[in-house]
Amino acid sequence: MSDENAYFFGYMGIACALVFANLGAAYGTAKSGVGICSMGVLKPEKIIKSVIPVIMAGILGIYGLIVAVILNQKIPDKLYSYKSAYSHLSSGLCCGLSSLGAGIAIGIGGDAGVRALGQTDKIFVGMMLILIFAEALGLYGLIVSLILAQ
Repeated sequence: MSDENAYFFGYMGIACALVFANLGAAYGTAKSGVGICSMGVLKPEKIIKSVIPVIMAGILGIYGLIVAVILNQKIPDKLYSYKSAYSHLSSGLCCGLSSLGAGIAIGIGGDAGVRALGQTDKIFVGMMLILIFAEALGLYGLIVSLILAQ
């Protein structure tokens, strides 16, 4: 059974995946960028190590793009059921909101980590572990999202 209104939910899943993931990536980039600018004034030679949180935040946007493209390919021209539409909506929300949470964590952890890195190199490994575990939150959302999209 198909209904034209079901397409709304499927396309909202696509929009949620991309928009929320990019919001997380943007917040993580902006917040970490503030820390980089602050630290770069004191220790400009450490800027290359400090860019890592920005790179990790940018990956979250890629997660949303991947899910959005996959969901777009899964929406058929005919016979689109509410079950599939709700599955696609939940898939998009899962990826998008997980990436948003990961972006907030990367932004806050990256900002504090980069500022601490400006004072001592001993914090680098700890900062990397925090960022890796924050990025894993977005990866978990991507994995579950891909399972829901099938």
